[in-house]
Amino acid sequence: MTDPKPTRREILRPLHLVGIALACGIFAMVVTLVSTGAFTERVNLSIAKGTYEGLTPLGLSLVVGGGAFIVTLLGLAMLMLAVDPADVTKRVDRAVLLGPDDKTSAVSSADDASSEDDGSAASEQPPATA
Repeated sequence: MTDPKPTRREILRPLHLVGIALACGIFAMVVTLVSTGAFTERVNLSIAKGTYEGLTPLGLSLVVGGGAFIVTLLGLAMLMLAVDPADVTKRVDRAVLLGPDDKTSAVSSADDASSEDDGSAASEQPPATA
């Protein structure tokens, strides 16, 4: 038995994730360029004269944008690993973190524990010393 041919949407899904990461990287580049003053005359004149010390705003924005692209891409890849493709179409009728047999027992045990704490806290206080 062979798997059915994947749809065009399934094939392009990784490209969408790369596009999201690219948009985040470009946004980080623009923010870095604006915050370092890359569009000001003072910075551009000092770069042209050769008196600008350190990494130029364009170089810094490329580093920050590349880092944001990589971090976003890795984060999205990790989030995709957390999703089971078979579970995408299933309906969730209970809390996700509960086990298969813990539907109501966790709620009732939490209520019991809070009522026990209220009564036992008053009786366990140490005697006052003078």
